[in-house]
Amino acid sequence: PPRAQVRSMHGHRARVSSLSWNGPLLSSGGRDSVVMQHDVRVADHKVGTLRGHAQEVCGLKWSPSGTQLASGGNDNILNLWDDRYTSSANGVCDQPLLRLEQHRAAVKALAWCPWQRHLLASGGGTADRMIRFWNSSTGACLNAVDTHSQVCALQWAKHDRELVSSHGYSHNQLILWKYPSMVKVAELTGHTSRVLHMAQSPDGTTVVTAAADETLRFWKILSGGEASKKERAAAKESILNSMTIR
Repeated sequence: PPRAQVRSMHGHRARVSSLSWNGPLLSSGGRDSVVMQHDVRVADHKVGTLRGHAQEVCGLKWSPSGTQLASGGNDNILNLWDDRYTSSANGVCDQPLLRLEQHRAAVKALAWCPWQRHLLASGGGTADRMIRFWNSSTGACLNAVDTHSQVCALQWAKHDRELVSSHGYSHNQLILWKYPSMVKVAELTGHTSRVLHMAQSPDGTTVVTAAADETLRFWKILSGGEASKKERAAAKESILNSMTIR
């Protein structure tokens, strides 16, 4: 059947650069330097406005618990927000929970650790090239790693203590890291332009990347955890059995 537009939500005065869902709440970051909170269940959808950036909000990510929102800007600022905007009469909040200023370039890459509470990873642009790890309850920077390349996106492995970073200038590569040692497990090339977005398959084995070279690429680089290992073992056993029967 043909796809129909469900609704259109207005509010930003310039392009919408980043989105993140938290249940029925959709957060959007714009070139107007504002983060807006939209409750998609109601007609009057705009329920909050967060003002903590001076330039475009290029990164936005809700924590797995749904209690903290990380926003990254072209102003090199990483802000952490809670739900305090809900107690404001007009839903406007000008004061983030934490304002982190260590990056020296735009903060587009953001990823919350799925297996360690309050652990946030952020990546800086061309003039920075750092992956930083934060305790989101205290604002402490736990570690910083120079990747020698623009950091465009970050993705934690669901089942292992590993992290994938995607890059732009100058190699447009993917790097798989062990955490917390940050030892490089693999470096993967193929894209010819910066690798802007990443997503992980539901089974946790595959990462898909979208780049400015207008291609999607699928990389089977993660273990997928115990269930996936058992599946692979069962498949191997099945092949051995069929060979034995012959």
